Amino acid sequence: MGYVYELLRENYSVTSFFYNPNIMPLNEYRIRFLELDSYSKIRSFPLMTENPDTKKWVEYINNYRYMGEGSERCWRCYEFRLDQTFRKAYDFGFDFVATTLSISPHKNASKINEIGEKLSEKYNIAFHFADFKKNNGVSKSIEISKKK
Repeated sequence: MGYVYELLRENYSVTSFFYNPNIMPLNEYRIRFLELDSYSKIRSFPLMTENPDTKKWVEYINNYRYMGEGSERCWRCYEFRLDQTFRKAYDFGFDFVATTLSISPHKNASKINEIGEKLSEKYNIAFHFADFKKNNGVSKSIEISKKK
């Protein structure tokens, strides 16, 4: 998150939304949330969250649950999470949505951007197309985390 925040804050007023029903067990979810919460306080940006609807997410990916990384299961997960992000942005009147998903070397930025474009049209909210892992994004994000 750190690297993505630092890039976006140059041109935007950033509010972060933490939502991921795919993080299990619950203790791991808490650890990740607390890290982001701490970073948001240090950098003074708003952090929104919502309890993940794990049951709805499991139903959404049910037919794909045994597929691995880089499969249709991932695309469904991206879509589920991004749709919730766009809904939150719509509810709060935000003009723009970005996602940190593409910072991961395991995530398909093209697919994320394709889904973001589709949801952008659905909600009439702009989407920031990116592949944040480029230009050493992963290394830069790790370095920022160590400095925190």
